[in-house]
Amino acid sequence: MDIMNKSTISEFVLLGLPGSWELQIFYFMLFSMLYGATVVGNLLIAVTVTFSSHLNSPMYFLLGNLSFFDLCLSTITTPKMFADLLREQRTISLWRCMTQMFFMHLFGGSEMTLLIAMAFDRYVSVCKPLHYTSIMSHYLLHGFVLFSWTIGFTHSMRQMILTINLTFCGTNVIDNLFYDLPLVIKLACKGTYILELFVIADSGLLSLICFILLLVSYTVILVTAHNHSSGGLSKALSILSAHITVVTLFFGPYIFIYAWSFSNFSGTKILSVFYTVITPLLNPIMYTLRNQEMKVAMRKLRTQHVIPR
Repeated sequence: MDIMNKSTISEFVLLGLPGSWELQIFYFMLFSMLYGATVVGNLLIAVTVTFSSHLNSPMYFLLGNLSFFDLCLSTITTPKMFADLLREQRTISLWRCMTQMFFMHLFGGSEMTLLIAMAFDRYVSVCKPLHYTSIMSHYLLHGFVLFSWTIGFTHSMRQMILTINLTFCGTNVIDNLFYDLPLVIKLACKGTYILELFVIADSGLLSLICFILLLVSYTVILVTAHNHSSGGLSKALSILSAHITVVTLFFGPYIFIYAWSFSNFSGTKILSVFYTVITPLLNPIMYTLRNQEMKVAMRKLRTQHVIPR
């Protein structure tokens, strides 16, 4: 259905971050550096996992895909967000807004599912080490990735099919840093109470359930490791610490954003910055700086392909 024919609004306006022109320049420089670090860090992980013969385990295969999702998720929103800081007219067309929201939920939902797959990989590694190779086969790994894409696409399409039929004829101003589904729905002409509940259930509740499942799986891993040997708990903690940190910092802002998405929660902008700018940078920081094998593989690739002989 052609929403442009139904709506009197053809574009949306963002208010962005408040402050003077000097403060906007500071935000621009800060976000640009963070986004640059995100791109470089995640690309390094993806390239290293792809071309290093030493990183051929299932964990690194999933880690490479996680880097790709983080890179895409950050690229959907961050470049326009910090570019808008230097503009007086922070607008986006209705169709570009819908496209941005579709890809945000596509990559966000896919990453949630992939994090569950990574938790399963760690469970098998710690609790069933003798059967790790046979369980974590190439077929299962590619099935995990395909399932992640399927969940992300289904999650995004469910919401966009309902949103694309809305009529927008009132205000077109959004008090945030980027365009997200709950904020756009609030601008529709007719009552959207049922759709708001659906978005909260589909995004907020889904992320909360995934987060709880991940915490339960990590608890099972730690308990099982502790029961197997006296040093098993410390070994499991060293393996899972990065996973637990990334999962907590990824799901935390997401849950809060959608739990208060249709209210006047004052911390929405702060959480939005954290979710779109900071969270995608956690992957290279937590998994690269804390992983000795990844550091060695990066040095070998640099020696072989970058440093001239």
